[in-house]
Amino acid sequence: MKSSKAQIHARVHRLPELRFEDQRLTSHAGLVLLQALFRCIGLHDQLQRCFAHLSKGLIVGLPKVTMILVVPLMLGYRRLRDLDRYRDDPLVRRCLGLRRLPHVSTMSRALMRADREAVAKVQQLNRDLVLDRLQR
Repeated sequence: MKSSKAQIHARVHRLPELRFEDQRLTSHAGLVLLQALFRCIGLHDQLQRCFAHLSKGLIVGLPKVTMILVVPLMLGYRRLRDLDRYRDDPLVRRCLGLRRLPHVSTMSRALMRADREAVAKVQQLNRDLVLDRLQR
């Protein structure tokens, strides 16, 4: 069954409040800090510029797919198929701004649309982010 954009994407307007007390936290609770970092550096907006010429017509665009690849790396997952292990984690979905994570095959099909220009732009973005951080 095909989902609409409204069923997939979620708006996140503010970061959850951190309190160090006895709470029910998921094993990925540290994603709140990554979410703040991504917002601070404007990572999603920068990725949108990298894929601006390709993202038309996709429910989950290439910027979101790229974020879905970055966040699990930060969590220690290395394989795309590991998506099934954290698919239902509310903090992962919140950090990515999604109500539901796409299936692995959906992500693979979206990644096939990336061309050399998009890859070069993402590589340049990566280089710029690293050099900016080194200069600071």
